[in-house]
Amino acid sequence: MTAPDHPANRLRPHRFRALGPLTGRMRVPGDKSISHRAIMLSSLAVGHSTISGLLEGEDVLATAAAMRAMGTRVVRGDDGIWHVDGVGSGGLLQPETVLEMGNSGTSTRLLMGLVASHGITATFTGDASLSKRPMGRVIEPLSLIGADFTASPGGRLPLTMRGAHPGVPIRYELPVASAQVKSAVLLAGLNIEGETTVVEPVATRDHSERMLRGFGADLFVGEENGARVITIAGPCELQARDIVVPGDPSSAAFFVVAALLVPGSDLILENVGLNPTRSALFAVLRDMGGSIEEQDRREVGGEPVADLRVRHSALCGVEVDPAVAPAMIDEFPVLFVAAAMASGRTVTRGLEELRVKESDRLSAMAAALTLAGARVEETADGLVIDGRGGDPLPGTLEGTRVATHLDHRIAMSMAIAGSRSVDGVEIDDVTPIATSFPAFETLLDEAAR
Repeated sequence: MTAPDHPANRLRPHRFRALGPLTGRMRVPGDKSISHRAIMLSSLAVGHSTISGLLEGEDVLATAAAMRAMGTRVVRGDDGIWHVDGVGSGGLLQPETVLEMGNSGTSTRLLMGLVASHGITATFTGDASLSKRPMGRVIEPLSLIGADFTASPGGRLPLTMRGAHPGVPIRYELPVASAQVKSAVLLAGLNIEGETTVVEPVATRDHSERMLRGFGADLFVGEENGARVITIAGPCELQARDIVVPGDPSSAAFFVVAALLVPGSDLILENVGLNPTRSALFAVLRDMGGSIEEQDRREVGGEPVADLRVRHSALCGVEVDPAVAPAMIDEFPVLFVAAAMASGRTVTRGLEELRVKESDRLSAMAAALTLAGARVEETADGLVIDGRGGDPLPGTLEGTRVATHLDHRIAMSMAIAGSRSVDGVEIDDVTPIATSFPAFETLLDEAAR
């Protein structure tokens, strides 16, 4: 017999059914990557910063709680604007409790970077999903800086680290493209005397570089032998700023795909961030025949944004260039949904990184789409999907549920699959969605009214 408090009893299964046309205007939550960094850098700045449009999902709230635990004042005003009183670079305090990261790998890896160059000790814990994710790729460069780690087997959480003060400036070449590892090293460099350098053979999202410059850091970006080289000169005294967070393109992606797939849809998504290191999905969907029009392109807080008008389109399968993977790594699950209903074959390669996300997203999406009636072949580094030529997916049988593996993007992607299905798609748990997009279900229903 299952105990009353067993995790299985806390699941919230839900069947997502076919929707009518998605129309009108909507605004998606603030960008998660930028929200994390806004709280962290405001906390290290001198003075009072404000943040408008912050994503208030569980992941970002975990970052806010961790910064409070290390001595900063981070509060939400009644008007939705967040206020941060920074402690200055080098001013973080010893946390009195463990830092609970929930499901947020970004929070964990970037905060490890901050702690690495402070003379404090911090213990990081997370949920079952996060505790399976390896932290070795961050531990390696931060150890070179001088931080010391006691981790669970495999370099996983729970993990205790002791920062180094003074830390040692390093030059580190990323063995695998990772914005989180790059950012962790650069954040550590804020409180290290000398130049800390990261070399990335493949460019990754550059939110950290943009925001560090915005706060006044001495940061330089160059190129050597085709590689991108980022150097930060420390220690840095950051200055408080008022920040406006653009809409998250990863959140917008679900509604873009839904509007492309559901006949009669004509939807405008407002204030979507179009950072070129993040927006490759929209280019791929256009290559597939998707009607995605940019309106009122502008700049908000140093980031390019636009309103996106998306109309139902007949999509065709494509072979996705592996070179664009870093610029859409989180959007592949929902791209797989679009491919499942396109005409022809879609081939993706070079996606090994998806196997070490909140779940093994290649295996999870292959199994989920197959259960819903799609034709999917899983390879070592991608998926091959033969689309249904514009026809809806059959959906999952009654009593059959898609396994989300505590992964918010699997849950939302399969919700979109259900919106263009015959019998609906039932997922085993909608609670992970709250980590990044608490209003997802509400907005989906409102757009289809």
